[in-house]
Amino acid sequence: MTTFHPTFRALGVAVLALGLLTACGGGGEAAKEPPPNSIATGQAPSYYPGEYAQLIEASKKEGGTLTIYSNTDQENWAPIFRDFGKKYPWVTKIAANNLDSDEVFQRVLSEQATGNSPADLVVSNAAQAWADFAARPGTLSEYASPEKGKLPDFGELLPNVYAMSVDPLSIAYNTSLLPEKPTGLKSLAAILAKDPAQYKGKITTRDVSGAFGFTVSHAFAEARPDSWTSLQSVLPLARPETSSGTQLEKITSGEYVAGFFVSAAPAYPVVDKSGGLLAISFLDDGTVVLPRGIGIAAKAPHPATSKLFVDFVLSQEGQRAVAEGGLTSYREGIATGDGLHTYQELVQSVGQANVIIAKYAKVPDAEVKSFTDKWNGLLGR
Repeated sequence: MTTFHPTFRALGVAVLALGLLTACGGGGEAAKEPPPNSIATGQAPSYYPGEYAQLIEASKKEGGTLTIYSNTDQENWAPIFRDFGKKYPWVTKIAANNLDSDEVFQRVLSEQATGNSPADLVVSNAAQAWADFAARPGTLSEYASPEKGKLPDFGELLPNVYAMSVDPLSIAYNTSLLPEKPTGLKSLAAILAKDPAQYKGKITTRDVSGAFGFTVSHAFAEARPDSWTSLQSVLPLARPETSSGTQLEKITSGEYVAGFFVSAAPAYPVVDKSGGLLAISFLDDGTVVLPRGIGIAAKAPHPATSKLFVDFVLSQEGQRAVAEGGLTSYREGIATGDGLHTYQELVQSVGQANVIIAKYAKVPDAEVKSFTDKWNGLLGR
């Protein structure tokens, strides 16, 4: 797989062993406490096959344990684990680590090579790494979820890899320092063009030397090739950062006036707590949406429980919990408001034609180099 320099990893590698979480998740406006999620305990949806009852019984014999290798924050997981525990109360021990997007796969591959990996599920939004991982023999278990027919086309990202959430990228800006609301990249470029010297070094974007930054930036430029006109005026004023958290902190403090390709998932709670100082907008000339993939590891120690979990996060109940955790759900019928955000809400905001779903496909190394060289050249690196 394409390897990005380790200094650009967005997340730490500390492993947090979790019991069943009961607190409502942050990672969005979930602190507004949406109405409780309605969970049918121990009951599969009516459209599941009759033999699903056997899968549930098999899970009961697996010891109530599940291990997830992911790059997803604990506050995002909290409502999902809480409601999965309500659905299947014998599952009382869920361990989820918090690794870098690419490191999730490196860890699993290393352990699978020894024949002794504790990983049940793999969760990451590193699109290229997923494509490489899924193409390797003996890495994923085959599983056709009974929820597949209820999902949009992008719900299955690769064979045996499903979208747990679809999280949009935004423009974040300091309302006291930027005189106008940017509605897209062209809009931001026009605002900055009025006084480029004032904004030199005051704009931030994601570092394309990292997996996340490359994926979202490349997806945007590929879908909107005419965007290079705007990028040629914006990037010379910008500085790269390796995480949305750092970007949001520095925009709020005034070190930057704005940033583009900032993940909305961590931005929502910061906006909510900023008293109007920080705002975000989705790009009306192309909002990139980055799916978060989930798949069952080959030789998962708890295969039945793993299947129950995949089906749950894809279900109406699970997608509601996904939204409560601050990620963006995509199943039809999930209500917005009270801090819950959905794909349908984004489509209403910018229009279907302006939604760019990042592909789970391997980009050739030569193309990666060509793109990053061009991007970094405009940054003056």
